[in-house]
Amino acid sequence: MKNKFKGYFPSYKEIIQANNILKDIIYETPLQKNFFLSEKYKANVFLKREDLQIVRSYKIRGAYNKIKSLSHTELKKGIVCASAGNHAQGVAYSCSTLKIPGKIYMPSTTPKQKVERVKMFGKEYVEIILNGDTFDAVSCEAIKDCKKNKKIFIHPFDDIKIIEGQATVGLEILQQSISDIDYIFIPIGGGGLASGVASYFQEFSPKTKIIGVEPKGAPSMSFSLKKGEIVELKRIDRFIDGASVKKVGELNFNICNQTLFDIRTVPEGKVCTTILDLYNLEAIIAEPAGALSIAALDFYSDEIKGKTIVCILSGGNNDITRTEEIREKSLLYEGKKHYFIVKFPQRAGALKEFVNNILGPKDDIAYFEYSKKTSKEEGPAVIGIELADKNEFSVLLKRMKKYKVHFQYLNKNPDLFRILI
Repeated sequence: MKNKFKGYFPSYKEIIQANNILKDIIYETPLQKNFFLSEKYKANVFLKREDLQIVRSYKIRGAYNKIKSLSHTELKKGIVCASAGNHAQGVAYSCSTLKIPGKIYMPSTTPKQKVERVKMFGKEYVEIILNGDTFDAVSCEAIKDCKKNKKIFIHPFDDIKIIEGQATVGLEILQQSISDIDYIFIPIGGGGLASGVASYFQEFSPKTKIIGVEPKGAPSMSFSLKKGEIVELKRIDRFIDGASVKKVGELNFNICNQTLFDIRTVPEGKVCTTILDLYNLEAIIAEPAGALSIAALDFYSDEIKGKTIVCILSGGNNDITRTEEIREKSLLYEGKKHYFIVKFPQRAGALKEFVNNILGPKDDIAYFEYSKKTSKEEGPAVIGIELADKNEFSVLLKRMKKYKVHFQYLNKNPDLFRILI
């Protein structure tokens, strides 16, 4: 493709070719107007529902397109990939469909639901190896395996064919849209989806403002764009596992550097609130990475009024065992759950007085841990209080001070919080 951008950009011809390869393998996922979000933001908000894809994420697009580009000799040797879940499912499904052997390295921290689905899609054609705590760690092991056994590594994002496959999401959006798109919000992990969709939009919808969205705990693309070069983060928060990498891809960085209008990091708690809202109000099951783009809308509420918006809901592989953790993070972010160390007088009735004097009529003790100490005037208890209204927090503190409750607030003491909660 001849264009004004430097470096590799997938051409229209290559994206059309990828679309033809994929058309009998994937679903053309719907572009749905979401009336709740449209009303909330006074805009026309559409969701590209990649959570409804055959493997519940867009990752099948890049994985299958890459694998189909390999020669018969390369395929016969077998392929290897590293993934936190969704790319692994795409590779596994491709292996079973094409009847080729595959070895999939996954972090030991990967939710069980994703591991089981990889097994289901891959059937007898894939071997799963759980090793390491992060994508970056297992990626190193997978690459070593490839070099040792001369197999092909299927990178989850930093690969031309992967990017071309992910670009078909953008192709579908523009084919399905009935009006000009003012903003498109795209989740970013390693950058495969963003670089694919953004490059297609720059060619065929150049007026659309492309917003990349990252987890606050893993801002690898944000840091790199600010620095002007790829930066490898030393530590990341792995909660949003599908979008938490220490280092973005080189191809992906170069494309995003030239195409993104803006990039936004979103707190993990805000993402959790979005997941719960989608489920409770829309009956949509979104994984943390999948909800990133929607979670970013609050930060652009003024700019997007009256505009046409597309959010790519990139995946729906959420493990039900994580629900309580998601709810907890949401409540903490929303200011509705607060933890304290409270020093109680060691006498009968002390807890009853606390409940009667301190708690409001709609407040609830959601966590309580206490052990009576002998020969002590006071005994510390860890208490979690859940509020119906976040504005009641200041009232709660006033009552605690009025009744001379000796306490330490834990929410703003992360080190102590992690130890005790």
